[in-house]
Amino acid sequence: MNTTTTRANRNVVLLDLDGTLTASHPGILASVVKVFEELDLPVPDEAALRRFIGPAISVSLRRNHVPEDQIERGVRIYRHYYADMSAFEDPSHPGTLVPGRLYASVFPGIIDQLDEMRQLGFTLAVATCKPEYQAIPVCEYFGLRDHLDAVYGASVDDSRATKDKVIAYAFEGLGFSSDRGDRALMVGDRWTDADGAREMGLDCLGCSWGYAEPGELKDHGAYKVIDRVDQLADTVKKYFA
Repeated sequence: MNTTTTRANRNVVLLDLDGTLTASHPGILASVVKVFEELDLPVPDEAALRRFIGPAISVSLRRNHVPEDQIERGVRIYRHYYADMSAFEDPSHPGTLVPGRLYASVFPGIIDQLDEMRQLGFTLAVATCKPEYQAIPVCEYFGLRDHLDAVYGASVDDSRATKDKVIAYAFEGLGFSSDRGDRALMVGDRWTDADGAREMGLDCLGCSWGYAEPGELKDHGAYKVIDRVDQLADTVKKYFA
């Protein structure tokens, strides 16, 4: 007689944070500008600055030709302004200064979509290349944490900086097991989400309301790209059907 304990198979939705759940560009771009100013390097143009949204900061600094011997200092400057230094005016509370991580907003309708997906029985977890010590307070500040099952992010030491490693870390934390029938889908707005999903054998649902350049998500293998927040829960439901 088999007495092995069984459990229901889970459908896990991994959600990027910046550009997928939150419009985070004001704080990210302002903090990046501070990096280049303090390193006495030319500030990238607007298009290049927007490409900082998604990848780990160290990856983006290298992609923008910051000398290798200044990368570590650049990361420290960025994290100081983004996580610690209240240097930017909160658009929701004029006259109040906040660090870059709080200089943002939740995309309208996202909370409703999260609630709908949870009501459908999906396990929801943030999987972001933002350091976890920043991601958790951001989710709490903007009221997202109560609508999610877990929040997973990058490590401070860059050993877990790419999306595939964050996904692997999330799977470990969730006790995810494809052998026991668990399935997962990555939802995100940048090439990093699509590439990371592919590395982990997952499909990626692209969100065009975020920060991808035209054609970016499809070029990197997103199986589908949706244009509106209110399409999210229904598209996820159809994927797992």
